Amino acid sequence: MEPPFYIYILASKPRGALYIGVTNNLVRRVWEHREGVAQSHTKRYWIKQLVYFEAHSTAEAAIVREKKLKRRRRAWKDDLIEAGNRDWRDLYGDIAKP
Repeated sequence: MEPPFYIYILASKPRGALYIGVTNNLVRRVWEHREGVAQSHTKRYWIKQLVYFEAHSTAEAAIVREKKLKRRRRAWKDDLIEAGNRDWRDLYGDIAKP
């Protein structure tokens, strides 16, 4: 059985700049964004708050979902985030528990 794969959305602030990505290690990948490990869009625009994520059983399913999310309009993405995270709270502390 493959490990879970995740799609995730990071935000600079509530209703701020967004980044959508896919990974097989959510804690590590969000940490990399938060620490600015790689030169990227997230580092340039201070996009560091994990505001949404979904688990998928295969890499293919996660990639398909990521592409669908990226094609959606911004208002739809905001509604998706707010359906599960009304206050745009940073969820990183919830997943990165020791």
